[in-house]
Amino acid sequence: MKAVKLSAICTAMVCTLLTAVAFTPGTASKKPDDFAKGNGFAVLELFTSEGCSSCPPAEELLARIQKEAGNKPIYLLAYHVDYWDRLGWKDIFSSPQYSKRQYQYSQQLPAQVYTPQLVVNGSSEYIGSDETAVSNAIKAALNGAGGVSLNITGKLQSGKLDLNYQVTGNTGKSQLLVAVVQKQAVSEVKRGENKGRTLTHVQIVRDLQVFNIKQGHQGTEQISLPAGFNKEEWECISMIQNPGTGAIEAATRVAI
Repeated sequence: MKAVKLSAICTAMVCTLLTAVAFTPGTASKKPDDFAKGNGFAVLELFTSEGCSSCPPAEELLARIQKEAGNKPIYLLAYHVDYWDRLGWKDIFSSPQYSKRQYQYSQQLPAQVYTPQLVVNGSSEYIGSDETAVSNAIKAALNGAGGVSLNITGKLQSGKLDLNYQVTGNTGKSQLLVAVVQKQAVSEVKRGENKGRTLTHVQIVRDLQVFNIKQGHQGTEQISLPAGFNKEEWECISMIQNPGTGAIEAATRVAI
């Protein structure tokens, strides 16, 4: 318990120090054509919190990328961690599952744990508000060549989503992940570092399910959906990830 508290305090200190390098509105914007053209994909996982004053600039950058990426294979996931909840404000989108995921990345990359931290394709990490570094990471990821492909469809049925997937390529012991994502939300923060601010969030991960890939590299699964889920304001993003290294080998949106 003491170790967890210490980690949260250290993270708060790192977040405060990173304020100096936060994204500044008005810097050069990346248009869709500015992103590299290749056969790869880019999964951007932002670890954030409403309790962190350095996180809103990173979420603003994520929103810009969301708007400007067009139909390119760029997949955005914002995980609200829970270790900031002890420091003055409970983030309603936070979950210990997302904090655990970030700590796993800290061992696999390896890297420190802090907010806002952005992990690209499970293999590299950046300060989430560093526009230049993030843009370069997206370009490099899109220029990559993946050896694994994923096709997945979903059928809505009474608050659940029936999934049908097929994976091609050498996946080894990799797993299938499905993230249920709310595209946008607004919160009024009453306490903590962002006291008095109205925050706009994008690509909020509301649930993350992990499945072992079945023999034959194809199968069916079912997940429960949050109340209010609809195809216009939500989406599901699926990934193939190596649980040992953290590397994401394929990603796509679930065709519902």
